[in-house]
Amino acid sequence: MSPFRSASLYSTCVLCALLFLGSSRAAAKHPNIVYVMADDLGIGDVACYGGDRCQTSTPAFDSLARDGMMFTDAHSVASVCVPSRIAIMTGRYAWRFAKPSQSGPWGFLNPQLPSGAFTLGTMLKRAGYRTGYVGKWHLGTLMHTKDGKNQGVDNVDYERPLRVGPNDFGFDYSFILPGSLDMYPYVFVRNGHFQGEVTAQKGWSAFNRVGPAAEDFEDYKVLDAFATEAEAFLDRNAEQARNGRPFFLYVALTSPHTPTSPSPAFEGTSKLGLYGDFVEETDATLGRVLAALDKHRLADNTLVVATSDHGAAPYAGNVRKATPNLIRELEALGHYASGIYRGYKFTLYEGGLRVPFLVRWPGRVEPGSKCHGLVGLNDMAATVAEIANVELAPDEAPDSISILPVLTSPSSPSPRTSLVMQSPLAFAIRDRQWKLALSPGSGSRGMWGTLPIPEQAWGAAMHSFGSAPTADDLRKAPFVQLFNLDTDVRETENLASDRPEVAARLAALLDKAIADGRSTPGPALENDVPHVEVHRNSVQWIDRYGGNRQ
Repeated sequence: MSPFRSASLYSTCVLCALLFLGSSRAAAKHPNIVYVMADDLGIGDVACYGGDRCQTSTPAFDSLARDGMMFTDAHSVASVCVPSRIAIMTGRYAWRFAKPSQSGPWGFLNPQLPSGAFTLGTMLKRAGYRTGYVGKWHLGTLMHTKDGKNQGVDNVDYERPLRVGPNDFGFDYSFILPGSLDMYPYVFVRNGHFQGEVTAQKGWSAFNRVGPAAEDFEDYKVLDAFATEAEAFLDRNAEQARNGRPFFLYVALTSPHTPTSPSPAFEGTSKLGLYGDFVEETDATLGRVLAALDKHRLADNTLVVATSDHGAAPYAGNVRKATPNLIRELEALGHYASGIYRGYKFTLYEGGLRVPFLVRWPGRVEPGSKCHGLVGLNDMAATVAEIANVELAPDEAPDSISILPVLTSPSSPSPRTSLVMQSPLAFAIRDRQWKLALSPGSGSRGMWGTLPIPEQAWGAAMHSFGSAPTADDLRKAPFVQLFNLDTDVRETENLASDRPEVAARLAALLDKAIADGRSTPGPALENDVPHVEVHRNSVQWIDRYGGNRQ
């Protein structure tokens, strides 16, 4: 072989090696990302969190704790579905967004995000990711109607595709249920096209909301459909991912949110009963996604996150019909869906807001590690932006903080020290160990057993105060609750009277987050709404129990 040919061959080999190394490094720098989120899954429903207070088996969730990192102080920013999902998708608190001018009921919800909004999907497409969304959407769609009016129960043209859906918010592929599993229309939508003949009227056991449905749609088949679609997305994108083009897959499950409807393969299999069956099928659905990653040899370069949108519903349990206080019957059987924490879905208490949050990222996240720092689900945006090397504009994800430092070093202090949270009726703010709830009650209506109910809490507060409170008074005892979570994580002792200076400092921190239009460093922004009401729905209670607010 001539020296020239030998040198040429050597140069070619070196070039190929460098290209391969560069491709490998690029793949390592930009991992695949899979985000799996359950619906109404309490922190105590997951065995690795619930311990001996948990009567369900969750091997898939537990495997992520074993092979990755378990966060013990992770929170949703809302104890109900829609605002939680808005903040996750955008990295911006939901209360900053304007509500749509008109909206339909349940799954006919109109788009909750403005056209062109920054989302996880748009950001990761910018970074070259293939993006997919499978599962519960509940961020609103725009449907064609037969009469030209806003979408509703009787006028949707199911023969025509969505005018606005997930594919308009950065997702290359989508397979969704428009709302929750107990919210009509009961029909899947693939890439904007309704699947099947929507000619039936169906309703499920929880609330018996009867409405438009596809002829072949059944509630107990939904988890299998979502798992199958997630597997198919991974099948289609595996080869490209192995060759350096990563994917982002968002899997939003509908369980164990009511209707509590495990498939025949799972019904009767858990020791807890119907609710346990459904939780365990939820876990198995996550397991199918993890198995698909293994099948395609993608697990080593995939960041997997598994969590829940907020806490467990107080009306869910071993009876199919949604029933007040039903969850307490599970507690009598030794299963505490909220773990050691107070409250449930809808409330401002930890049981409604603290969620399981597990992250596996081989080679970057230490197996079996734990992080005890504060994080919010809204931190997904900034975190994956840093991982994917996306530079965020000043107005993008203004309430999101990257937690990459603690992913790679769990003993590092969390970059997040404060978090604004909400329930249907009130706000709360966390700052390090302190938490201020701007309500004397649970922040929820009492119809489902979320105690204390507003009538009792506001009545007692007004009686104690003795006169109509001013806006400033509503920031103090007896109208607020202050907890030190370092010493009282069960939120049993209200310190608002003892530590008024702490309550005032946290209230001022909330004011600043609202006024600045952001809660992260950067230029001030405008909220989409002219006035954010901190003391939500307080006026009605003041009027009822003590005259008009001054």
